[in-house]
Amino acid sequence: MARPSTEPTVSTAPTGSMAPTGSMAPTGSMAPTGSTEPTDPARVRRRWSHAATAALGMVVCLATAPAGHAAESARGAAAGAARPGLAPAASWTSRDAAAYWTSERMAAAAPGRDDTPGGSASASGTAAAASAAEPAKPAAEPAKPAAPAAQVPNIAQHFDGVPSVGVLFSVDGDARTHHCTASVVHSPHRNLILTAGHCNPGTHAAFVPQYRSGATTQPYGVWAIEESFAYDDRGTTGDKADLDFAFATVAPAEDGRSLEEVTGGNLLTPTPGYTNDVTVIGYPNVRNDPADRAVRCAARTARLTGTRELRMDCGGFYGGTSGSPWLTDLDDETGTGRVIGVIGGLNGGGPKGPHNDRTSYSPYFGGKILSLYSRAVRS
Repeated sequence: MARPSTEPTVSTAPTGSMAPTGSMAPTGSMAPTGSTEPTDPARVRRRWSHAATAALGMVVCLATAPAGHAAESARGAAAGAARPGLAPAASWTSRDAAAYWTSERMAAAAPGRDDTPGGSASASGTAAAASAAEPAKPAAEPAKPAAPAAQVPNIAQHFDGVPSVGVLFSVDGDARTHHCTASVVHSPHRNLILTAGHCNPGTHAAFVPQYRSGATTQPYGVWAIEESFAYDDRGTTGDKADLDFAFATVAPAEDGRSLEEVTGGNLLTPTPGYTNDVTVIGYPNVRNDPADRAVRCAARTARLTGTRELRMDCGGFYGGTSGSPWLTDLDDETGTGRVIGVIGGLNGGGPKGPHNDRTSYSPYFGGKILSLYSRAVRS
């Protein structure tokens, strides 16, 4: 699975038909309160302007992370060398993002299925080449034996996706695109997305809602990311993994519309407890899932032993799914719900070893994420 960087009132439900139905959130307002944090101590860990003017077909674009939950290649804060045709970072707009990410560029940036160091990867997730920038699962610890198939009751299913969930593309570093999943969250300015803290997109990054591989024009456009917000001390080990989440603002469309006006937004909600029924939506690495489509899985969460994180068991969440939202009260008509977690945290969002796509982790949403949200909406 995989994750932006920098440092955050929580809003009311989305206006209009975008508001999710039901109420899994604690009663009262969304303002941070001490009650949103779990009470027992423990330790823990660290994954749009409608630019229809540009043709954007796409071949699968997931970076070279190992199979599992790590970001396709977690981006560092420093930007890579400037690339031809790029607008200056200070003036990067959604129109620029759509114009840059043409079908040809997306196809050229997509990693081949046999360029993983040490061998090719397969759809079963047995490939293990780690990107140098990815804070992936250390090889030092012995891998857990593969669980029998009978112990994996859930397998994520491919589907067409929802407008409020999409992928991140970045020009920085090695230009490995589609390195993480992100989702739109309701905010006063209607321009905010949520992902994992280790998914730093860098400069000249873009968010593509309901990404369609190979499409000449993306159904909901390509949106330029303006600014990222994450905690400086986030990480994917120990207590730092509790802070493995991030927000980013996106530029408006050329016609002035905001991202949320086009896609709708999910309501940021404090995690109501360790046991929840959620729907997780993400975009896996093409190396491990050649279909290059969105996947979804309905699962029940539990506490990750020895931490303050959540876990859920469902196969198919390979690299590229970091930042995937954990949604309750998902409305199939609007494609929105209440987001109570994201794939991320310990080891970047899952266990070490083979078949690590079968279990995913999430930081517990409490006062820290609400504070970061407040900082992002004030920007």
